Amino acid sequence: MKPVADGPQLSLLSSRKEHMAQMFLDRVAATPNREAFRHPVDNEWKSVSWQELDELVRRRGAGLIALGVEPEQRVAVASSTRMEWVESYLAAVLAAAATTTIYPTTMAADVAFIVADADVQVVFAEDAGQVDKLREHKSETPSLHKVVLIDGEPEERDGDWVISLSALDELGAQYLDEHPEAIDERIDQVKPDHLCTLIYTSGTTGRPKGVRLPHTVWTYEGAAVEGIRVLSPDDLQFLWLPLSHVFGQVLIAVQLQIGFATAIDGRIDKIVENAAVVQPTFMAAAPRIFEKAHARIVTMIEDEGGVKAKLFHWAFGVGAGVSKLRQQGKEPSGVLAAQYALADKLVLSKIRARFGGKIRFFVSGSAALDKRLAEWFHAAGLLILEGYGLTETAAGSSLNRPEQYRLGSVGPIFPAAEFKIAEDGEILIKGPGVMSGYHNQPEQTAEVIDSDGWFHTGDIGHFEDEYLFITDRKKDLFKTSGGKYVAPQVIEGRFKMICPYASQFVVHGNLRNFVSALVTLDPDSIQGWAEQNGLGGRPYAEIVTSDAAQAMVQGYVDELNAGLNRWETIKKFTILDRDLTVESGEMTPSLKLKRKYVESQYSDVLDKMYD
Repeated sequence: MKPVADGPQLSLLSSRKEHMAQMFLDRVAATPNREAFRHPVDNEWKSVSWQELDELVRRRGAGLIALGVEPEQRVAVASSTRMEWVESYLAAVLAAAATTTIYPTTMAADVAFIVADADVQVVFAEDAGQVDKLREHKSETPSLHKVVLIDGEPEERDGDWVISLSALDELGAQYLDEHPEAIDERIDQVKPDHLCTLIYTSGTTGRPKGVRLPHTVWTYEGAAVEGIRVLSPDDLQFLWLPLSHVFGQVLIAVQLQIGFATAIDGRIDKIVENAAVVQPTFMAAAPRIFEKAHARIVTMIEDEGGVKAKLFHWAFGVGAGVSKLRQQGKEPSGVLAAQYALADKLVLSKIRARFGGKIRFFVSGSAALDKRLAEWFHAAGLLILEGYGLTETAAGSSLNRPEQYRLGSVGPIFPAAEFKIAEDGEILIKGPGVMSGYHNQPEQTAEVIDSDGWFHTGDIGHFEDEYLFITDRKKDLFKTSGGKYVAPQVIEGRFKMICPYASQFVVHGNLRNFVSALVTLDPDSIQGWAEQNGLGGRPYAEIVTSDAAQAMVQGYVDELNAGLNRWETIKKFTILDRDLTVESGEMTPSLKLKRKYVESQYSDVLDKMYD
């Protein structure tokens, strides 16, 4: 095993700060009056400057100090992505505390485990539902002495255990009147290797693990992204990603470093609507968002049919030709250039307008993006820069660049990072973005970080030139009873690109004599299909389990199988009568499949296909 790639020179990290608090202070000092965030208030977008944000988070940070929070003690945020999440996170940073993140969909028992395991002192709870979870297991969380309610008013039965967000801010204002230097004194105590963030992985089996991320990983990520020059202070981000996930949090560090503005709203059903209004220049998302956008556009056109459908397919054919040229660093000329100008005016520009019309690029992470999906968006003039990283590597470890990309890859690696490919194909990473370890779990830390400091990612991949390609998760690869290895993620992504009605496609076959799949159909996309096939107005479960739906999916499976090796082909499949969801525990909040959990939940259905 030997090094495969080293990141670019360290000079690209010359602007790196000492810690996150310093990143924030320097940003406020450099651009106090520039827009920092905008967020929806009563259906209008309200803008907040860096100076205004500084004044608010200082008060809130002082409120945490007044509550007795000490340096590196944990303050948790149990909320969806919204402006108050960012404010509370930065308040904890300025109070020298460490933030613990809790997904709002996390079950009460797991919330209690995280709060207890992390010794959380204070929780910012989004609403009464989050407070209910904490109250239910109050006896199991002795360290938790205060809950701050973001929306609504505390209930009398909770006494002073629960206070409102406004009450905390008032407490902070009073504390600053008495101790005006409190925040600056706390910031002076922060060291680069102090714990900044404790993120619990959602986990596919067993209890979640707390990933310890010191200030150094975030200052590294900010400086690294600035060093590769993909973003500028004039960019505008639309942020909807769960901030409880590392992918969302790294974008805060990058924003502090570079200084662009962010429009923030975590409602997934409002993504396209918000993008059209906000008109961002870039947006990060999980592949599922791109899959759904593609499916919605394609099914809408197919439903209309006729001249519009023919024009659409012609335009995308022209766009695909231009995409191939641009991937080679060339621009269209002659007849193709003229055709592209017309195709862009009539069709492609309208696709871009759905996302606001000003997108320079998207960033895709969290799971594998099918190459053909990336090519489809590129044909429309929308570049998706796929990147790679894990919670344990503070999200960013590699990323394609606007002027240096290869579709299907996760790009060149970050400055100062080192990568190895092990004998079995596993990717190993060493560098300043790697976690300090798992919280309270030294044995599990030693299992993934070896004595030489290499973090074992569990992902399989290889390099082509300087570009990293991910094949699959090591634990997801399976071997059929015939001894053939199958990479399920590749097949799943390909099917969802082929079938515009697909939501999930779970490939199964470990030690089986053939490969099968569980299929779920997208509740939105399938309605139009149902109308055209005599099933309009029927319940979802009746539509997707009908003979017509079975035949429709079989056609797409046949198309999929035509491009697979014989041992990979899907011999049987079952359409489930409901979609897989985060709420039911089958998907992570970052929209990744919990494969082992799903296989366990549907073991009877899977076994039946092999009877």
